[in-house]
Amino acid sequence: MSMNWRRRARSERGQALLETAITLPVLLFVAVGIIEFGRAYQTWQVVTNAAREGARVAVLPGTADASVTTRVQDYLEAGQLTGASEATVAINRNNAISLGAGTASASSVVVSYPFEFMVLQPVANLVVTGSTYGEALTMTASATMRNES
Repeated sequence: MSMNWRRRARSERGQALLETAITLPVLLFVAVGIIEFGRAYQTWQVVTNAAREGARVAVLPGTADASVTTRVQDYLEAGQLTGASEATVAINRNNAISLGAGTASASSVVVSYPFEFMVLQPVANLVVTGSTYGEALTMTASATMRNES
C-alpha cells in the first residue's frame, strides 16, 4: 500500500495540463496586445498622413476650409478607419514659420481621431470599473506647411 502511494506522489501526470493552463492566458494576452498596438500604430499613421493631406490642400490660395475637411475625411475613409466623420479637423492659416533669417506665412491642420481598442478596452472595463481605462483614446496629429503665394 505504501509503495503505491509513493508512486502516485512522484507521478507527473497532469503537469503539462497545469503548465498550459498557466501559460496560455499570458501568451494569448501578449499576442492580443501585439495585434492591438499594431492597429493603434497603423491608425496613428493614417491620422498623421490625413493631417499632411489636409495641410497640402490648405496652403493652396483660395481654398475653403470645407474642402480641407473633406480631403482629411476622404483620406481617413481610404485608410479604412471607421467613423471618419467623428474626426475633428482644426485649420489655422495664420501661422508663421522661420525660413533661415526670415519668416513665412503657413497653414496648419490638426486632426483628432477617437481610437478604441477592440479587446483591451472591454477587458479593462471588466477589471477596473468606474475609471477612464475603457474610454476612447484620442489620437492627434498636426501638419504645418508654408502657404503658396
